[in-house]
Amino acid sequence: MNNPRRLVPRTDSLLAEPSIAAAVRRLGRNLVKQSILGAQDQVREGAITPSEVVDTVLASLPAVAATIVPVLNATGVLLHTNLGRAPLSVAAVDALVAAAGTTDVELDLATGQRGRRGRGAIDALQDAVPRAEAAHVVNNGAAALVLAATALAAGREIVIARGELVEIGDGFRLPELLVSTGARLREVGTTNRVTPADYAEAVGPDTGFILKVHPSNFVIRGFTSSVAPQQLRDLGVPVVADIGSGLLQPHPLLPDEPDANSTLAGAHLVTASGDKLLGGPQAGLLLGERELVQRLRRHPLARALRVDKLTLAALEATLRGPATPTALALQASAEDLMSRAQALAEQLSTAGVDARAVASQATVGGGGAPGLELPSAAVSLAADYAQRLRAADPAVLGRLEKGCCLLDLRALAPEADAALLTAVLNC
Repeated sequence: MNNPRRLVPRTDSLLAEPSIAAAVRRLGRNLVKQSILGAQDQVREGAITPSEVVDTVLASLPAVAATIVPVLNATGVLLHTNLGRAPLSVAAVDALVAAAGTTDVELDLATGQRGRRGRGAIDALQDAVPRAEAAHVVNNGAAALVLAATALAAGREIVIARGELVEIGDGFRLPELLVSTGARLREVGTTNRVTPADYAEAVGPDTGFILKVHPSNFVIRGFTSSVAPQQLRDLGVPVVADIGSGLLQPHPLLPDEPDANSTLAGAHLVTASGDKLLGGPQAGLLLGERELVQRLRRHPLARALRVDKLTLAALEATLRGPATPTALALQASAEDLMSRAQALAEQLSTAGVDARAVASQATVGGGGAPGLELPSAAVSLAADYAQRLRAADPAVLGRLEKGCCLLDLRALAPEADAALLTAVLNC
């Protein structure tokens, strides 16, 4: 009898195969070799024939040399933190690719001298927020607050309302974040009520700044009162407002969500995230008075919080380019979403899948517009599809509700419907 080991194609021969050699150039030798070894083991076990090795290797290779997996967001949460929050626009993706090589990120091509880093993104931010005299970008929203606290209040006091001492997710709490910079917190008011007089009484020679934090992931209703930045501007210290979700201008669907431009009518400095309602890459935005922003930009910590060229390119393209996927998802009509859900359910039913189109409720998520429900539509499947779809190709994340797996369409672009249909049919 033939020894099965002699039938196994040699590794060097497989690596020389044109299709596999092309994969090596794209993914790297080590990753491809792992797939080769796996296919060779299958030959030894009799699971495949030697002639099937090349196809088996190619089929097992990932699309990119990274373990991150694209996921269709059918949860109904537009800005899902576990899914990376805002999906980037086509313009932002193209900008990322363009910035991947050597660029003029810190070079003035006209003079050949060092240029202002991120000038395009900074100019785009100021165009989007006319009240901002200056802008700076760091690596996330928390970093923007840390830089402000370190530069303006290290060894001094930050005056903040008790009802704004929030937890921002994954166990990270704003008070601990601020204290880590060397600042001290001066809490004013109560959990549900604070007045301008509370702030006025707390401000003194040791005050670094007043901090206003938008409670972006919860809502307090009932016997409440809060103080707008405009009411604090004349107390003789900077007013810093963390608006959280990164809305730059008022939005008709989000009347209770603060925006950067309006907030700067009262605050001296606004901090926000770039990967939430703005719909861009993860970034921390600092917008406000020129002198304050310059102090922050030149602080030594700013270097450690600096963003790279990819973030700057994607941010600028988000600001200059067409409507983002987040903006389009917000604007989608419930009627159009239901039409899409009905079309998908009909196709699935024809293929033998028990599927129904149902009305549903979506949310903004990502620390934006807490309590706001967006009318949506979903495809309802049996509950066991939730787990099966997470392992599908493409992977799909839905939500379990009332014993069913709902695939909510609000966070999915219409062009993703075909991929969603394929995933359900193949899982």
